Amino acid sequence: MPITITRLNAGEVLRYMGCPPEKADASLLAQVESCARELLEAVRPRWSYRVAKIAPEEGGVRLEGGLLLPGADLKAHLAGCGRAVLFCATLGAETDGLIRRAERLDMGRALALDCCASAAVEEVCDQIEEELQGKFPGCFFPFRYSPGYGDLPLELQGPLLELLDAPRRVGLCASANHILTPRKSVTAILGVADGEIERKNRSCLGCPARDGCQYRKAGGHCGIS
Repeated sequence: MPITITRLNAGEVLRYMGCPPEKADASLLAQVESCARELLEAVRPRWSYRVAKIAPEEGGVRLEGGLLLPGADLKAHLAGCGRAVLFCATLGAETDGLIRRAERLDMGRALALDCCASAAVEEVCDQIEEELQGKFPGCFFPFRYSPGYGDLPLELQGPLLELLDAPRRVGLCASANHILTPRKSVTAILGVADGEIERKNRSCLGCPARDGCQYRKAGGHCGIS
């Protein structure tokens, strides 16, 4: 099913910018709203998914077909799950182009556009996750988990994209440094359990932005988790 985005949550965009929503002035809010409108005209969301049986083992979680998803964190996260849905999503090359053009003219606007795009790709993933969960009635799901979160290495990006046939199906690739291109893209793993599992919440401990997070430095929390 095609994914569409018609609006962005300004509060989420401001959090990506490192500004608590309640502290944003009228000028910043106007810039966010303007950039959100421009960004929404440029995005071309595409996605792909695949379902696989999974089995825990000493080094992590083994996918049906042989790929090992390494790490103790993901293994614990998927406890109780017998299957996983692998998926990828991208906003498309048009989004990267929009941000690059802004970088040549106005870095402040480029930052706002970049943060709008980060909020947009998360919204896309939220919609995808909701649709995927609908394919497994009566099942239970921990939150989606991506390479770079916890001890799941970014080196997994390429193998996941290969399994999803992502370069051909959605135009999504990974560089030699494991960076997704287009940049505003995500790979993720969604566990599927047939019975009830312990409810898990995202935490700062595994967040890729943890070390540089302005909210943590100030003793607060971004509110996204």
